[in-house]
Amino acid sequence: MSEYERSRTMPVQPEHVFDQAAQVDQLDAWLPGALHVRAEELPAVTVHEDRSDQDTAALLKPRPDQMRLEWGTRDQGGYAGWLQVAGMGSGASEVTVHLSFFDEDHDPGEQRVQEALDASLERLEHQVRLREDSAAG
Repeated sequence: MSEYERSRTMPVQPEHVFDQAAQVDQLDAWLPGALHVRAEELPAVTVHEDRSDQDTAALLKPRPDQMRLEWGTRDQGGYAGWLQVAGMGSGASEVTVHLSFFDEDHDPGEQRVQEALDASLERLEHQVRLREDSAAG
């Protein structure tokens, strides 16, 4: 089993970050570019991976009361992950993403995963800022 985790501080209220992260129809905006989520009847979703051109049955569980988003494969149990948003005071947030690969075949390797997590957190911050700017404007 391999586990990876990355965090990023964002100068945005934690509720706003979680609201953006948990919008199922906008997950593609911040997830790694090769992954696309299609909602079924939550918590059921399908994840399409461009690299393998395969669809995987998955679960996505938003937990708004905990500002936490959890996911994982539905049938084979190859991977699981979560995103946690925590307030840091003065309107800032810390966002942590954690991935667990239970099947070595699903693990793309530490460097690729860390780069993907960093890029995803950067894109999430960008999406939150766009939303904030459009709400203020």
